[in-house]
Amino acid sequence: MHLSEITHPNQLHGLSIYQLQQVARQIREKHLQTVAASGGHLGPGLGVVELTLALYQTLDLDRDKVVWDVGHQAYPHKLLTGRYSDFHTLRQKEGVAGYLKRCESKFDHFGAGHASTSISAALGMALARDMRGEKSKVVAVIGDGALTGGMALEAINHAGHLPKTNLLVVLNDNEMSISPNVGAIPRYLNKMRLSPPVQFLSENLQEQFKHLPFVGDSLSPELDRIKEGMKRLAVPKVGAVFEELGFTYMGPIDGHNLAELMATFQEAHKHTGPVLVHVATVKGKGYAIAEADQVGYHAQSPFNLATGKAVPSSKPKPPSYSKVFGETLTKIAENNPKVIGITAAMATGTGLDILQKRVPDQYIDVGIAEQHAVTLAGGLACEGVRPVVTIYSTFLQRAFDQIIHDICIQKLPVFFCMDRAGIVGADGPTHQGMYDIAYLRCIPNMVLMAPKDEAELQRMLVTGIEHTEGPIAMRYPRGNGYGAPLMEEGWEPLPIGKGEILRNGDDVLLVAYGSMVYPAMQTAEILHEHGVDATVVNARFAKPLDTDLILPLAQRIGRVVTLEEGCLPGGFGSAVAEALLDADLTISLTRIGVPDVLVDHATPEQSKVELGLTPSQMAERILKLFSKQPSAVGV
Repeated sequence: MHLSEITHPNQLHGLSIYQLQQVARQIREKHLQTVAASGGHLGPGLGVVELTLALYQTLDLDRDKVVWDVGHQAYPHKLLTGRYSDFHTLRQKEGVAGYLKRCESKFDHFGAGHASTSISAALGMALARDMRGEKSKVVAVIGDGALTGGMALEAINHAGHLPKTNLLVVLNDNEMSISPNVGAIPRYLNKMRLSPPVQFLSENLQEQFKHLPFVGDSLSPELDRIKEGMKRLAVPKVGAVFEELGFTYMGPIDGHNLAELMATFQEAHKHTGPVLVHVATVKGKGYAIAEADQVGYHAQSPFNLATGKAVPSSKPKPPSYSKVFGETLTKIAENNPKVIGITAAMATGTGLDILQKRVPDQYIDVGIAEQHAVTLAGGLACEGVRPVVTIYSTFLQRAFDQIIHDICIQKLPVFFCMDRAGIVGADGPTHQGMYDIAYLRCIPNMVLMAPKDEAELQRMLVTGIEHTEGPIAMRYPRGNGYGAPLMEEGWEPLPIGKGEILRNGDDVLLVAYGSMVYPAMQTAEILHEHGVDATVVNARFAKPLDTDLILPLAQRIGRVVTLEEGCLPGGFGSAVAEALLDADLTISLTRIGVPDVLVDHATPEQSKVELGLTPSQMAERILKLFSKQPSAVGV
């Protein structure tokens, strides 16, 4: 059977091991060809091909449900569930999503782009099944990196107390998340991978005792205690831990051996209560280049399949914000031993891998544990350390309570640096950094700032580290900067809450925040060509807002337009609107940003066109204001 003929995973039923191996080969070929052409997550999916095939061969996907954690590893799932013909559109506008989406396929039972959610969701589905009196199977597939997340451990704790609720958890153990895993749990699992198989203890011990003279079945309670004692000595320790938590534990098994996988899954389905099957896989399996560099090939931009090298850009690009951040923070840390960079399993993505290499003693990776990262930083700050918590905007959402409860209420000087703020592109709604302005602006004691370019980012880094009056946060976008001249050292902090005027005009006031400052300047040039002169303000700070600068300009000019790359509800424009209302200024206000919608996967450029955020579109919208009478503050 050819992969293109499979439109339903139940078509795998009855296939021989040889036929499944042929399907596995085709999945890897299609996976590699697609990601090489358009980019995407590479290593995770390649590592779970056999796992996916074996699991689906033992399930009836018309009634059984599989919940995949994160979605990085779900490309084979997509290829087996009717999306082969469209797979070339992966992560492209209106194409196949890079993560699971319930609206995309009936087989995508739970959407996720953030780690550690699968066991909780699957357990909820299993409990609902039991309430209905049904007998279907529910499976959660989770990576060992995601297992470091507290939410996954909370779900395991709950499931272990439900001995009559059938739930299968498949632990995909490849020793990796995105960066190498850290912490006690991955270290435990790594010891496990090297342990000898000891299933014979539980399978054969009782049978052997039955043949002893005068024993037979009479030693059953004692035999159970003997078996459990021997298992504690011989079964890998982590298996005993899961069994103490209430799970039946199986493994570790070879994640690339189809026969062993199918036999184990079939056995797991027979058990009552929660079962954990521990599967050892190789990230990037089948593509030697990805196997050798599992961090670099977790995800890739378009690349040459033969060499593994990225397709070169048509012209040189300025350095990325992440790289400028990492280099600058490292230089600051080299001169200040109190500066500590903290990441949650995203060293490479945030640029903190530079700090890790050059000043390893001032670098902390907590694993996929954003909540812990924030409160850990609070503890460090209590002792005079200058913690710099560097987390993607979308992931910092997971630690909202800790930001309020542990940092802001206590007014601790923790510096939050939010990479990937704004529109991020092909990863879609789960990864768009839309909400950080709104969810941080409402918290007392928090300072919010955003640089207009990579040079201003350097100054804001110093500003954040030198700010000791309480917490402070900086957002900056994904991708390359503008080529602004960078300094090697000697950066000066910015005065808190002070913006700057970049351009003067009498017809309209454009107040821009962060990544929208340069587009605001381009918009002002277009307006000038149409006879409208704009004052452009780089706000720099969303909180405290520079009302001393903005309000007099707003009152004099009479028309205000705010520009932000974030959600409009509660965002930067709302801050300006509140300031105008509080000052009793009834003037025209237009807020430009992301409306109350989810931004789907597409290139950032395509998303901005759809949202009306290009300079030409914004200029057109502003020009229409001049055909109307000034209105009260509004949208």
